[in-house]
Amino acid sequence: MKGRIHSIETFGAVDGPGIRTVFFMQGCPARCLYCHNPDSWDINRGEDIEIDEIVHWAVRGMPYYGSKGGVTFSGGEPLMQGEFLVEAMKALHETGINCAIDTSGTYLDCHSEEAIANCDLVLLDIKHPDPERFKIITAREQDTLFEIIDLINGYDKHVWIRNVVVPDINDTEADIEALNAFIRRIKHVDKVELLGYHTMAVDKYGKLGITYRLKGVPPMGGEKLNKLRELVCLPADAVSQVTIDKK
Repeated sequence: MKGRIHSIETFGAVDGPGIRTVFFMQGCPARCLYCHNPDSWDINRGEDIEIDEIVHWAVRGMPYYGSKGGVTFSGGEPLMQGEFLVEAMKALHETGINCAIDTSGTYLDCHSEEAIANCDLVLLDIKHPDPERFKIITAREQDTLFEIIDLINGYDKHVWIRNVVVPDINDTEADIEALNAFIRRIKHVDKVELLGYHTMAVDKYGKLGITYRLKGVPPMGGEKLNKLRELVCLPADAVSQVTIDKK
C-alpha cells in the first residue's frame, strides 16, 4: 500500500514525547490562516511512500527513542490517509514503536475510527473553541472536531492539546478561558501547548501563488504568550501527569 508524503523529520523533539520520527503526510482539507505548510494541502503533490519505507525510517531512530519517543504522523492532515495510516501503525507496533497522530480534527471518513483506535497518542490542534471563529480560521465546520473527540474519548486515548496563539485572533485571557472550558470535554488531556504564531512561512505562499491572509500580523510576542500560558489549566479529573508547556 502506498501513501503520499510531504516530508520526513528525524530527531523531532516537538511533535510528541521524547525523540520522534515525524512523517508529514500530504493532503489537508483545512485552509488555516496561519498554516506553515500550504504545500501540503494538495494530496496529489508530495511523493509516494510504502509501508516498509515508513518502518525503515522509523527503525533507524529506535536507538534514540528511549521509553517515550516513537513516530508521529503529522501533516497536512494525516487522517485524510486513514487506511494507509492504520496499516503503517500496525507495522510499527510489530517492531515495538509507539505512534502518535497529529490532527486538526477537520477530517473524518470510514477509516478515521480505526486510525484513532490504533494510535497511542493524539496531538489535537484546537484552532478555536468558538465554532464561528473556528470556521474563519480553518474554512471548515467544527462538527467534525466533535466527532473526532467522541472517538478519542470512546477509545480512552490520551491527548496533547495544541493551540496556535495569533495576535488579535485568540490572544486574550477570555480566549484561554474558553479553551480551558472546551478541553474539559476530553477525558485524558496530558498536556497543553500554546504555540506562538510566526511568519516563517510567508515566502512559501508567494512561491505557490497563494494570498497570505495574515499579511502584516506580527509574530506573537513571547512575554504575552508566557502570561497566557500561566492561565492554562487542565480538567480536574485528568488521570495522568499534567504538564503545561512553558516554552
